[in-house]
Amino acid sequence: MNPDSTPARRTVLAQGGLAALAFGVPTLLGAPTAAAAELSGSAGSLPPGLFTLGVASGDPLPDGVVLWTRLAPQPLAGGGMPQRNVPVLWQISDSPRFGRIVKSGVELARPEHAHSVHAEVRGLRPDREYYYRFRVGNELSPAGRTRTSPAHGARVTNLRFLFASCQNWQDGYFTAWQHAAQEDVDFIAFLGDYIYESVPRDTTVRRHEGTDEPYSLADYRNRHAQYRTDPDLQAAHAHAPWIVTLDDHEIDNNWADEIPQDPDKQTPEAFRARRIAALKAYWEHMPLRRSSMPRGLDMQLYRSFSYGQLASVHVLDTRQYRSDQIATLAESYDPTRTMTGIEQERWLVRGMERSGARWNLLANQLMWAQNDRKAGPEQVFDFDNWDGYRAQRRRLLEFFGSGRTQNPVILTGDRHATWVCDLKPDFDDPVSPVVGAEITGSSISSGGDSDPVPFHATYDPIMAESPHWKYIDNRRAYVLCEVTPERMLASLRLVDTVWRPEGTSVSTGAEFVVEAGRPGVELASSAAPPKPMRLTGRRYEVDDDQF
Repeated sequence: MNPDSTPARRTVLAQGGLAALAFGVPTLLGAPTAAAAELSGSAGSLPPGLFTLGVASGDPLPDGVVLWTRLAPQPLAGGGMPQRNVPVLWQISDSPRFGRIVKSGVELARPEHAHSVHAEVRGLRPDREYYYRFRVGNELSPAGRTRTSPAHGARVTNLRFLFASCQNWQDGYFTAWQHAAQEDVDFIAFLGDYIYESVPRDTTVRRHEGTDEPYSLADYRNRHAQYRTDPDLQAAHAHAPWIVTLDDHEIDNNWADEIPQDPDKQTPEAFRARRIAALKAYWEHMPLRRSSMPRGLDMQLYRSFSYGQLASVHVLDTRQYRSDQIATLAESYDPTRTMTGIEQERWLVRGMERSGARWNLLANQLMWAQNDRKAGPEQVFDFDNWDGYRAQRRRLLEFFGSGRTQNPVILTGDRHATWVCDLKPDFDDPVSPVVGAEITGSSISSGGDSDPVPFHATYDPIMAESPHWKYIDNRRAYVLCEVTPERMLASLRLVDTVWRPEGTSVSTGAEFVVEAGRPGVELASSAAPPKPMRLTGRRYEVDDDQF
């Protein structure tokens, strides 16, 4: 991190965000003359309210980032834009008040991409904080803050980031993002289930748009746009660069490669068309590079990011290339079964071997650690997780312990609960060595306001039989991480409710430590045991509760 930029960052945090700073600026300094002339007449016939979906940045490199917005004056009705290209001016400053413009340019918002903008900015300084905004005609977007990563090989002594997953609109408000947008972080990793494809219902805390699950490109665009209208989600996107990957609900629950959850109801042709539509809408709404733009059925999402000599972040894709889920435990040991596909597995091993970083962090969707769902001698597993792909899991965990890579830590989403675990090649063998750590974070809203007492009544007996489990909790949260050459500290940041949009609080429920050179994770501190949920007031139904 660059200490020179910390005071400016904290000043802005104290002001509660950047949105207000972007308005009231009459001119855009440093705009290219030709582009300014083109822009001056570009918005004359456009409807007002172009920036309803906010701004975002992502995929940080030492010399640049991706800047994102989408022009959508009618976000839930296809966007409301005319069928023509619209030039959009972007600007980057090293000041939150845009006193000096260090980079600017023009990108075309094209109708075939839902008038989304993905400006791939280069030529910035490494490990620096920047501020950005967009303009069409006289309309100015909110401002965002971003940060480049350190130079390759740089001596970095501190990295702060947070990770989260699973934000079902119908299950709760995104109150966690309200608090996450106040955290001092270099990036935010989102590990999947950005939208949910569930049918709109009136018994939930708020209702999905539309009348059915999304199937077409227009359907998925409207569903993404609805999520993007959330002010807390917008604030989190504007707060720091995001590193994103997807899981299942961006398309269809528990899909695997070209196979839907319910092949008896979706033909192969229909699901392929659905996957193509969903991936295109996903790219249109994420701060991703053109190299991730879908090509038919395929989208390049596995990739890596370097934070100097301190950490490498390896982003996984566990949906597009996987073998179909199985039905029996015996099948899970089939060595030909794969969660990632052969090519991605080779990429991961090669990248972890050659990263040269002190820490290897895996941005991952589904839980690696063995996760029995039933107390007693009988074992019950969810084979959508890595428990269904045991031969590949063991192969990779043996690599973790081979000495060919340093300090692997897996960051996981999906579960709507926190599971902190040691990783072993053979979880059933007491003498199998610990080779790494996994921190599975809870959800932003999926599952709604949870009651921890029945959760612990079910899982505490299983935890007693699972010595690799170090901590469990089912309340809504995100995980804040600080990495130094000596250790990684992860703090579970719990929100008190997702069924109220305002007046919420956040607290640290527990802290976990992974020490460099010592595989495994330890519970460093824990708050008082959770109390039973107060059942006063209305209880809402939820779409997606794993418990």
